[in-house]
Amino acid sequence: MSKNNRKKNNITPEQKEEINSLRKKVNKSIRPASSGIEKLLYKVFPILDHGFIRVVDYMGNDQAVVQAARVSYGKGTSRISEDRGLIRYLMRHRHSTPFEMCEIKLHVKLPMFVARQWIRHRTASINEYSARYSVLDKEFYIPEKDNLAVQSKSNKQGRGNIISSHDASKVLDILKNDAENCYKSYEYLLNEGPDGNAIDNNREGLARELARINLTLNTYTQWYWKTNLHNLMNFVFLRADDHAQYEIRVYADEIFKIMKAWVPITAEAFESYRAGSVEFSAEALEVIKKLLVGKTVNQKTSGLSLREWRELMHSLGRD
Repeated sequence: MSKNNRKKNNITPEQKEEINSLRKKVNKSIRPASSGIEKLLYKVFPILDHGFIRVVDYMGNDQAVVQAARVSYGKGTSRISEDRGLIRYLMRHRHSTPFEMCEIKLHVKLPMFVARQWIRHRTASINEYSARYSVLDKEFYIPEKDNLAVQSKSNKQGRGNIISSHDASKVLDILKNDAENCYKSYEYLLNEGPDGNAIDNNREGLARELARINLTLNTYTQWYWKTNLHNLMNFVFLRADDHAQYEIRVYADEIFKIMKAWVPITAEAFESYRAGSVEFSAEALEVIKKLLVGKTVNQKTSGLSLREWRELMHSLGRD
């Protein structure tokens, strides 16, 4: 899991007032609830320098998964151990539809380049802040020095070693200056200052849908993201992985913490059979069987490519 060491409560006064109002209001319901996530509703979990996640709504809990699997009425079994056993069976054998009976809706504030990675998880409902309708806030993601690295030589889409402190200072200056200058141009194109008034009363501003195209990808956006538990786990599996980009990984890490509070039995099974497990091909399984009985196997006779062989040996702790 990633270290997110930049905790700030970057919400507007209006959002804070709305959150406080919602948390004071108690709604009675006869539907099943999750006590863990009830405590998290509407709370703001800061991410990066200006981002956040908060739970807006949810439906279902661990027992809803059990209920769907058994197509029963009311609650699941009277014994938690039986529910746990069934959920672990479902996870182990990739029976996904019972997990689709639970849903969660999150309010997320994130840099645009993170949003473009996030949107690849297409099985979700999303409503994003419209820069065609409203003016984007002057907020940009600026990395910490220890998150600035060179291109990895072994991973075409990843980072390598951390750059020097001197080079990092120059990089940060460029990122800050470019973001500031582009936003200044954005205001000029809109002909609108921070106070909402015209910068120059003698000219008209460019349409918002056009003015926005000059902004940098580290500009923050916001959206409501609603998905079911099955697809949420797919998101966490891919984006909380050590190979995922740091800036989306910290969001996935926070979402997994929320998931553990919401559906603790499912989260436990997920850690056992998805996040903490290794999947073997049929050829790799044959290699393992031979190794277990003391047979000698090498990459050339295994039927595995060199990369597959190295990955298998790494998984078995034999590299």
